Amino acid sequence: MSAARSARDGRHRAREAALQLLYQREVGSIEGADLDAAIACYWTEHPAPESRQAFTASLLHGTVAALEEIDPLLETAADNWRLSRMAVVDRTVLRLGVYELLAGAAPPAVVIDEAIELARTFSGEEAARFVNGVLDGVRRTLERRAASAGQPDDADPAQ
Repeated sequence: MSAARSARDGRHRAREAALQLLYQREVGSIEGADLDAAIACYWTEHPAPESRQAFTASLLHGTVAALEEIDPLLETAADNWRLSRMAVVDRTVLRLGVYELLAGAAPPAVVIDEAIELARTFSGEEAARFVNGVLDGVRRTLERRAASAGQPDDADPAQ
């Protein structure tokens, strides 16, 4: 296996781990030290290289820290769907995907493709289509936001 393919596979498996830990957090209402214990238990049961564990931790903690920004983006992009009505797995995949879109560490197409695969694996084909549509809507919103932030303000007399 090539080094690039191995790295992609490792990152995909890290996303799977982050999804599983975010799901555990959500359904078990675990926080703080209990979340740290769940993470330690996960790695005991599923040993992985330090690099995968570190990427998983960054996704997990980044998603949790950004929920106040993530959830409104999801509510806007998911027409006629309240977050509370979404299946827990689908909501968790979406939150993870939006975090990655916000973080900007991977191209949006990669983030969306990875989220679709996670949804397909852990939820089903219908969920994969739903995740694709919602994340594409979030991507467009973020692109519009970035474009408008880069444009000069016509009302600014200094320009």
